[in-house]
Amino acid sequence: MSGLVNIGPNEFVFVLDVSSNVTRLEVGPKRLTLMNNEHVTAGPLPCIIVPPGHYCVIKNPMKKYTPGEPCEVNHGYQQVRFNQEPFPLYPGEILQGAENFYSLTSLITAGYGGVRGDLRKKTPKDYASAIRPLPVVKPNQAIRLKAILDFEDGDVKRQTGDLWQIEGPCTYMPIAEVEIVGMVDPVIIQKNEAVRLQALQEFTDKDGVKRVAEEEWLVREAGAYLPGVYEQVLTIESAYILTQWEGLHLEAKYACADAQGKKRTAGEQWLVTGDDVEAYIQEIGETVLRSVKKTVLPKGCYCVVKDPVDKKGKCQLGKEELRVGISSFFLHPGESIPAGIQQQYVLAEDEAVVVEALDKFTDDSIPGTYKPDREPGDRWMIQGPVSYIPPIQVQNIDQGNGVFVRKAIALGINEGIYVRDMQSGEIRAEMGPQSYLLNENEQLWKKELPPDVEAILKNGGGIGKGDIRKLAYFESSIDPEYSGTKLRDKTRVVRYRCPHNTAVQVYKYAEKTARVVFGPDMVILGPHEDFNILSLSAGKPKVERALQTICLMLGPDYITDILEVETSDHARLKIRMAFNNHFEVEPGDKAGEEAIFSVPDFIGHACREVGSRIRGAVSRVKFDEFHKHSMELLKVAVFGATDDGKVKDRLKFSNQLVITNVDVQGIEPVDLTMKDSLLKSVQMAIEIATNSVERAAVHDAKRKEQQAFGLLERQKLVNEKENEKARTKLFELQAEAAAVESSGQAKAEAQATAERLLIEGQSAIENARLKAQAEEIIHTSELEIQSDMRHNELAYVKESNHLEITRAQQLSDIEGNKFNEIVKTLGTDTLNAIAVSGPKMQVELLESLGIETTIIMDGNNPFNLIQTAGGLVGDISAYHK
Repeated sequence: MSGLVNIGPNEFVFVLDVSSNVTRLEVGPKRLTLMNNEHVTAGPLPCIIVPPGHYCVIKNPMKKYTPGEPCEVNHGYQQVRFNQEPFPLYPGEILQGAENFYSLTSLITAGYGGVRGDLRKKTPKDYASAIRPLPVVKPNQAIRLKAILDFEDGDVKRQTGDLWQIEGPCTYMPIAEVEIVGMVDPVIIQKNEAVRLQALQEFTDKDGVKRVAEEEWLVREAGAYLPGVYEQVLTIESAYILTQWEGLHLEAKYACADAQGKKRTAGEQWLVTGDDVEAYIQEIGETVLRSVKKTVLPKGCYCVVKDPVDKKGKCQLGKEELRVGISSFFLHPGESIPAGIQQQYVLAEDEAVVVEALDKFTDDSIPGTYKPDREPGDRWMIQGPVSYIPPIQVQNIDQGNGVFVRKAIALGINEGIYVRDMQSGEIRAEMGPQSYLLNENEQLWKKELPPDVEAILKNGGGIGKGDIRKLAYFESSIDPEYSGTKLRDKTRVVRYRCPHNTAVQVYKYAEKTARVVFGPDMVILGPHEDFNILSLSAGKPKVERALQTICLMLGPDYITDILEVETSDHARLKIRMAFNNHFEVEPGDKAGEEAIFSVPDFIGHACREVGSRIRGAVSRVKFDEFHKHSMELLKVAVFGATDDGKVKDRLKFSNQLVITNVDVQGIEPVDLTMKDSLLKSVQMAIEIATNSVERAAVHDAKRKEQQAFGLLERQKLVNEKENEKARTKLFELQAEAAAVESSGQAKAEAQATAERLLIEGQSAIENARLKAQAEEIIHTSELEIQSDMRHNELAYVKESNHLEITRAQQLSDIEGNKFNEIVKTLGTDTLNAIAVSGPKMQVELLESLGIETTIIMDGNNPFNLIQTAGGLVGDISAYHK
């Protein structure tokens, strides 16, 4: 292979001699002629240019190059080259950072006759990444180095792995035996800050202090600090700024000297305040437990410090110290104020405080008075007017509700409190009107009530689930003391406003007796009394325990229920019924009072009893009979009948409950399929009746038509008979005429002619009369047929109209009952609110706009203000629809 290679200025190529397998370097500018045994392995490539302030690293440098001869390459070594004349790479050398600089094969393979210029441009020449700037170390900065080979650095012998750093300002000239680890930036230490350092291994720091591995210390000097090679910056500690109102609780983790130079033992705790130092940086081995504020006791305040610290700094465990204002102090570690800062007791004339001695002491808490000696367990009352700070040897006794200052309790009429004597244990109720102050041996007693009773009192006497009509009756008895979210004062006597015509039973479990209070009256519970809760059935159909109340309504009232019955022909029906009831009892009648409360669920009992009677009566009759006589059957079933068959007018139970009337509000099938079938059967019966009437009318019309046709045929036969008689007479006359003709033709002819004319005239008259009679019979029959058809049609239309009227009347009754139930359910108040909601909202909107009697108009065109509000707010009802 032979060819020409154009090598430009500052370019070089590698030429391989195939016969000797030696690669030589050719540097331009020149025009190289290749021999048959030579070819270019790389190039032409640009020479390496290192600008000032830069350097590059040559890997595998060649020791000494002799063209055409084998040369030695230092594999694995590196050589650093700085700014110099452009230089080529020798065969085998690699430019670090640009390893692919001449990785492509020679361009001679593109063809003989020289290398074209466009192919030379495609040769990879990008070695800019291999040219690196010299590291510049700024002031207060250092460059950290690491030895990768053993060498002598001036007078210092460096071994592989050694670390050191050169501080700036300077420009570092790299060498092949040293690796640049990185630049080290300084740590800026501000005022009231310190840098926390840790030793990575044993060494001597800048101050000449020997450090061991993992040792930590603080550098507090403000300014820029450059960490050493074996120093690790952990954190920058900020100082706690201490004022006269702030302090620190510190604890020593191990034996050390604090920031003030005082030796501390492990676990020791102490206080540092602003009087000791303005800014405090915790030393190594110290832990800041908390920041504390100075406790200030104003005039009239006091506190009890638990586990106080003495003058030597020792914590006196188990002791207490009373501190009185005006004063201020810091709490030492271990000290606490469990009860906080308290106000001294300032007692008026109607106020007092009861205290009890915990230890033997001389009572000098009230200056200027007698100082008695107190024994443990003594209890006495301090009554105003006086200001009092209890000593640490006593404890305050509350009045039973957590209040320590006893004040005279003002009680009005029907108001009272429960009082317990602490010596005898007796509990009594103190009732008003009076003002009562508890003595030192008395406390308020809390009367606990079951949760059900609490809820019943809050709702006025009854609670229930669902829409229960009787709950509205209790709204008038709601006591403001029990309503809302306010909790009941359990020390106050429990009272209940019993509504009119009701009864409340109160049970005294201490004596196992009961009393009944009839309304309207106020029920007041004694300490050992409770309400008797009635769990009544409610809802439609009735649900047991749906209504809980303490109030028994004596009536007159009514009970509604839905019963499910089955007739003898297995038709299952739902009956909506209501029956009036009342209790027959007189106040003072002990037997009657006990009887009315003998049945806890009188509503459920009455509904079950009445339902049982109705189901038994309905099961013995068929549906048609029950449908026709439902009211009579139900009344007989409920009230019964006398011996003479007369229905009774009342039903009385053992608990004095009397039922006086039964009303059926509606009857409907239980099964929807049966309901539809029943409706279809009624419609089918109506259709059958209509068809029957129509067919009867058609049959009657056909019968009358047949009768008229028979009369017509009979009349035709009679006419034919008369015709035959006339013909017979004609033949007789013809015979006579023939006889006469024999006697005298002329006479005979004349007589015959006269007779003939007479007979023809009579026959014509008779035919006309018979024809008129036949037509009269035909017209009469047609009139009768049409009259019967019109009569039958009118009867059909009348019956249809009657059925439609009956159906419309029943639907209107159903809609009326539905509307009455809706009105009864909503109530008059809700309907009134709905009726006035539109005008009320319009008025409120005008008020919210702030328009007050302002009218702007033209005198010639006055405004119509009747619909002004409606025009401003729009048709709100239409918007809601």
